[in-house]
Amino acid sequence: MDDDVSLKFRQQLLLIDENLVSEDVAALKFLCTDFLPFRKLERVKSAVDIFQLLMAEEYLNEKDTFLLAELLYIIKCHSLLKELGYTKGKVEECLHEKGKVPPYRQMLYELSENVTNEMLKDIVFLLKNSLPKRQIILSALELLILLEKQGLLTENNVQILEEIFMNVSPNLLEIVNCYKRAKDNKAACLTRGFSEMNLEPPGELSNEENESKKMASYKMDGPHRGFCLVINNVIFSKSLSERKGSSKDAEELERVFTWLGLDVRTYTDLTTQEIKELLRTWQHLEDHKDRDCFICCILSHGESGAVYGRDEELISIRTIMSHFTAKQCPQLAEKPKLFFIQACQGKEVQCAVSVQADAQIPDSFSMQQSISPSESIPEEADFLLGMATIDGYVSFRHVHQGAWYIQALCSKLQLLVPRGEDILSILTEVNEDVGRRVDRLGTKKQMPQPAYTLRRKLIFPVPRDPPPSQLYRGF
Repeated sequence: MDDDVSLKFRQQLLLIDENLVSEDVAALKFLCTDFLPFRKLERVKSAVDIFQLLMAEEYLNEKDTFLLAELLYIIKCHSLLKELGYTKGKVEECLHEKGKVPPYRQMLYELSENVTNEMLKDIVFLLKNSLPKRQIILSALELLILLEKQGLLTENNVQILEEIFMNVSPNLLEIVNCYKRAKDNKAACLTRGFSEMNLEPPGELSNEENESKKMASYKMDGPHRGFCLVINNVIFSKSLSERKGSSKDAEELERVFTWLGLDVRTYTDLTTQEIKELLRTWQHLEDHKDRDCFICCILSHGESGAVYGRDEELISIRTIMSHFTAKQCPQLAEKPKLFFIQACQGKEVQCAVSVQADAQIPDSFSMQQSISPSESIPEEADFLLGMATIDGYVSFRHVHQGAWYIQALCSKLQLLVPRGEDILSILTEVNEDVGRRVDRLGTKKQMPQPAYTLRRKLIFPVPRDPPPSQLYRGF
């Protein structure tokens, strides 16, 4: 019986390892610096190596997995927590009592997550006389480790961080200040993570300033509005059905977003690898710096937290969006990034003949279950994720007129942008529109769900030309 428990536990660890990328392993190594000998961590090649070291030091076993859950929580791999019997909320409840990762280490990791490649170049330049000559630094974590090795950075001395971020990014300086305040007060106020802090400079605001702050809008008056990618997967290579009517959605998205001033690029029937390559290409596009925003629309079959490529391989929504964080795409830093996903997020259901569901459930897919939109979206400012349906449920597409969600989205944009409505108000109208619809048999319904980390109102400028003719006529 004990052997069965041990085998199941190790299988769980292997499953977690398979879903962690190299950046995640580097983060785990860094966060374990206070528990494991550095000479052993230097030899680590995979997450399994870290798990073995934690078990050897009795920090991890089948009866006590909280430290690993805490580590996964900190690096924001919340979907993997269920493999250990935890949820994000449960970990947060237990952190005060069971948390082992020191606030100092959490603070350093959170800083590293917010340092863009451009910031890193500036920091290395500032510290040129303090760093070893010919030392190549590829990441913020490597830089922090080097500063610790040289004794320039310790738990009780973070002055070098204050000097760095005062020059490079005053907003990030507040992360350091929060750590210092918590340390001085001996208060455990860090258990929910530094990423949830308000990074605005401290200080009291007057009522007028508060009102102005509430009403602030993103800059949307540049000479170029931005790019809009439309990925439209219609034909699939194996068992997934043809997504009839999807071309109508792609046409309407191109029509409406072109009207709103965006340069629309449409791509059809891409494999998962082709989607990744396309995202990397657009991620490194220098032209973003002259644009106001970025939009990406994906029309495909899907599962919880993921969509299918033409080859019927899955790519997570979080992976798609993470290409455009400020760290990965600094040209879009502080600009709104909108993603609209027309795909099922749960099991296929029986539908009327003229209505199909964008879903197919393979037994092999288990890791993406129960991923909510809030877990799919990067925990960074200026993102909006518009999902056609709530997690676990199908979304509907008329085989001739297109998807309920996309057609309602386009219709409401055309109607409400000229009235000066912001994007969240428009999406609320989309929810109302789609939510009151039923299929032809009157038995199936759908509810879209937006999630966002927008810091300001997003209001599209009213186009000079009248709205293009609408394809949306209701169902």
